[in-house]
Amino acid sequence: MPARILIVDDEPKLAGIIKRVLGREGYDVEITHDPLHAVDMMKNTLFDVILSDLKMPGMSGIDILRHARTLQKQADFIIMTAYGTVETAVEAMKLGAFDYLIKPFSMEDLKAMISRLLESKGEKEEEPAHPAKLMDEFAFDNIIAESESMRDVLKRAAKVSKSNVSVLLRGDSGTGKEVLAKAIHQTSARNAKPMITVNCGAIPETLLESELFGHAKGAFTGAVESRPGLFKMADGGTIFLDEVGELPLSLQVKLLRVLQEGEFYPVGESKPVKVDVRVIAATNRDLEKAIEDGAFRRDLYYRLNVVPIHIPPLKERLEDIPPLIERFLKKYREEDSHLEIDPEARDILMKYDWPGNVRELENAVEHAAVLCEAGKITVHDLPLALRGAGSSKQERGEAQSLDHLTLEDIERKSILAALKKTGGNQTKAAHLLGVTRRTLGYRMKKYGLEY
Repeated sequence: MPARILIVDDEPKLAGIIKRVLGREGYDVEITHDPLHAVDMMKNTLFDVILSDLKMPGMSGIDILRHARTLQKQADFIIMTAYGTVETAVEAMKLGAFDYLIKPFSMEDLKAMISRLLESKGEKEEEPAHPAKLMDEFAFDNIIAESESMRDVLKRAAKVSKSNVSVLLRGDSGTGKEVLAKAIHQTSARNAKPMITVNCGAIPETLLESELFGHAKGAFTGAVESRPGLFKMADGGTIFLDEVGELPLSLQVKLLRVLQEGEFYPVGESKPVKVDVRVIAATNRDLEKAIEDGAFRRDLYYRLNVVPIHIPPLKERLEDIPPLIERFLKKYREEDSHLEIDPEARDILMKYDWPGNVRELENAVEHAAVLCEAGKITVHDLPLALRGAGSSKQERGEAQSLDHLTLEDIERKSILAALKKTGGNQTKAAHLLGVTRRTLGYRMKKYGLEY
């Protein structure tokens, strides 16, 4: 049976060329120019390879990759991008992307990459569960809340999920605001429709209006066709505005109109577009101070802050740390069922103040689980920051700027560093890099690395 490949790219001409080239190689190829449609396709059809552009309206290639990790665990993922950055490559690798292609690329390079990828699959993998049978990972029951403060948060969130009012999530970075937003959406009557996540601080101001509200053909240089905005794509569902405090004042007015009137004007359009979208916003910024400084509209604040929910930092809910540790260790116990933490190391985890909150705790536990020996995590396996030790001169030298290096250079250095740290143990090195053992083997072969 030929390998089935899904191509997701909003450039129809390029997608068509790739389909013809791969089709002549004997692959079963499907294409879509709409990222949301791609997610729907992944819910109903199993693919061997997913080839996605990085920059698309409505959803990025990284967002599609996140969906694929849940809906298409058997599929290998390749990112295509004209925006080759270290951050993109690292994030894609950690999420499980097998490789990336920098545009423009040759069709010969693409064919060779897919051929190597399929050859590397090796032994038959476990049959994946059908997407429709996958459990909802964002139900409230799956959020750890042993502390009274977090139980109060979940009670409040569960109540508000039954309504359509706006919710403002407050809390430090890494406390789990997006996880809570997804739980609110998934337990609401809107869960059959999409939840679109927007990081308001990550999109350049010059592009943000078009991303949120769409644009007409010819509205500006490069607008060769009309595009729906994220609000239109979220129609009937939820839009999660992360870092909402970073919205420029000019867009705050437009967001206020959506909240008040349920409509907006795409860039270059004279007729409003009606939508039914629930807004959940999040921020770690002091919005009250921003209002005093004239950087945030008071009327918008009141519209967003209908139901405020504050997620306390991890240092204020110590009861949640032990079950969080157990959850983060669970995937490693599939390989070593006896994996445990000695009392001294656990004591450090309990006493540390966790400025990075739950996200930092997860990284620390995974770091220790990868490096530990004989199935026991000790103090020496914990990150240096937790042990209170400073970096050595050698470590500072290894952390020098990576300016002027290509993505391939950085990837090669990262692989060699992980292998060195784990004494050549490729399984542990793969865990340290956040990729599968097979992915690491593929990349070592790609770069001709031996250890």
